[in-house]
Amino acid sequence: MKALVLNQNSYGFEVREIQRPQVRDFHVLIRVKAAAINHHELWTITEKQLKSDSEIILGSDGSGIIEEVGNGVKRFRVGDEVIINPSINWGSGKRVQSRNFEILGFPTRGTFSEYLMISEQYVHHKPTHLSFQEAAALPLAGLTAYRALFTRGELEAGNTVLITGIGGGAALFALNFAVAAGADVYVTSGNSDKISRAVELGAKGGANYREKTWGSQLQAMADGFDVIVDSAAGKGFRVLTELCRPGGRIALFGRTAGPIAELNPKTIFWKQLSIHGTTMGTNPEFKKMTALVAGKKIYPVIDSVFPGSDLNAAFGKMAKGEQFGKIVINMEEL
Repeated sequence: MKALVLNQNSYGFEVREIQRPQVRDFHVLIRVKAAAINHHELWTITEKQLKSDSEIILGSDGSGIIEEVGNGVKRFRVGDEVIINPSINWGSGKRVQSRNFEILGFPTRGTFSEYLMISEQYVHHKPTHLSFQEAAALPLAGLTAYRALFTRGELEAGNTVLITGIGGGAALFALNFAVAAGADVYVTSGNSDKISRAVELGAKGGANYREKTWGSQLQAMADGFDVIVDSAAGKGFRVLTELCRPGGRIALFGRTAGPIAELNPKTIFWKQLSIHGTTMGTNPEFKKMTALVAGKKIYPVIDSVFPGSDLNAAFGKMAKGEQFGKIVINMEEL
């Protein structure tokens, strides 16, 4: 079979022929129809930290068709259309992942290949209203957004929500999920056009964080926020604590703006704020997330679709930060 293998010298991807995996007990073999890319894979490429004696095949997001089922598999049959939960070895705890936790793609081989063999516990039926390309955009970003909003952010109907850095996949899922849950949603971006597009998707308004008055603009619009979902951190995080209403919750899952600095402890303890780190999520949360998507007929926002043979170009686009929505990879074009 063909796969997009990471060159461990150049840290680019190359199409190579590798051996098709043999299906083990309680596993399924999926013919991957579409994949999608994420920032954690981009950081892997730019930071150049992965090394292995065997081929490295990344890819956390994917959708496809069951090609074979191993002994003991009960929930799937050949021909089923599925998506994959990339949160591997979470463990039994609800509050935090286990020490063995990993994100699909390394060391477990990921979705940037024609076929993927994986335990059936990480496989779920594809929401029927989604195409394979739309479904491939869902897993990692959708799960991240769901846990940030509902588990860590304790979102309730009628809450006022701020989502920073709108345009990324997880931020857009957080917008869609919060609107579907009956929240009033506001956004930030360094691009005013992205704010306008977010309003078209249901946001009440937003502010450009490149403007010095972005915090006061948001305060005037919403009079504070019950839940804030942030993927940037950095110097602006202090402003987020000031924008929180008393009892507010901040869910943080990224670091694109660097370390947090200059927090005022009084703001945090006097308002009784909760600041929650969050990463990915549990299998039950994944099931709830897909049920929400199916029940509310939510469609992922897709920025662009690249053929599998152009994976390097797709990551080049992500590195520029210009996308609005998920960048999807057509794995049938290798």
